[in-house]
Amino acid sequence: MATIRIPTTMRALTRNQAEVVAMGATVREVLKDLDARYPGLGARLLDERGAVRRYVNVFLNDEDIRALADLDTPVRDADRLTLIPAMAGG
Repeated sequence: MATIRIPTTMRALTRNQAEVVAMGATVREVLKDLDARYPGLGARLLDERGAVRRYVNVFLNDEDIRALADLDTPVRDADRLTLIPAMAGG
């Protein structure tokens, strides 16, 4: 199972857990399993087409998945995904 680091702004959906685990062979599968375990999280991460929302960054072991194979990036059990929502302000 991959370990997923949950940002503070999304922890209400994971019962305030900073790290959770999910299964899958690709980032897409891990995020799908994550949403099944913690309903509502998927809608915060993926848009209506199933793509990562443009204001959310997903890193696999410190590599942006957009620089890899995006949602089709392979995931191993020992891997760590980090979810980082972009911040805006003025």
